[in-house]
Amino acid sequence: MAPPHNKRIKTLSVSRPFIYGNTAKKIGSIRPPNAPPEHTHIWKLFIKGLNNDDISYFIKKVVVKLHDTYPNPIRTLETPPFEITETGWGEFEINIKIYFIDSSNEKFLNFYHHLRLHPYKTPNQIASTEEASTATTTTENSNNATTKDEGKNDNSKKQDDDIVSSVIYDEIIFNEPNETFLNVLLSKPGNYLPSNSEEINEKNIVNGTIFSKQLESDEIDRINLRIDTVEKEINELKEKIKERLASK
Repeated sequence: MAPPHNKRIKTLSVSRPFIYGNTAKKIGSIRPPNAPPEHTHIWKLFIKGLNNDDISYFIKKVVVKLHDTYPNPIRTLETPPFEITETGWGEFEINIKIYFIDSSNEKFLNFYHHLRLHPYKTPNQIASTEEASTATTTTENSNNATTKDEGKNDNSKKQDDDIVSSVIYDEIIFNEPNETFLNVLLSKPGNYLPSNSEEINEKNIVNGTIFSKQLESDEIDRINLRIDTVEKEINELKEKIKERLASK
């Protein structure tokens, strides 16, 4: 029987936000030491607090499983920052396990992150790019046209030098934590999302953690709208199938 101070608090849930993901960019003229010649990108995988806040007070370690082609593919990160910097040429699924401090008596959290090295465009972005290309005045010299297109944003870097970022916001929810672990969780304030995008300060932008309750709510609305659209299309297809079967 567990001691009284370790009994679980019924009906109580405590959440702690965090972000995880990776950044990547093409290897330039100066290659990292020991990078194989076929590797084209340098990337960093990270698990951290919302605003780079400390999360080690409740996380004991992070175990990361890379592709088997990497030397020592299972990496254990026992102290912050919980991050790995590597080189590679291809994208793959990375298994991440977060282990919590011993007093939590919680099972580890297991999930995957798709390592992203290349920029992707949605159909809308592709269409916008094509429309912009069509609207651009063409010249007989295709090289001049390309130069003009690249010069539209003088402050932007060339695409080859751009950093690709794939960052995901999530929350770890501890349901009915024990009293000892609850005290640990409450020892530091929770790092909650700002309520709207206007509250995102310069620190958020610099750290690349542009998240807010408003943006998350907008995303949920977009997902629900798409779900409704798909369900409507499914029902229409069902009706067409019924009509065809009835006409036979």
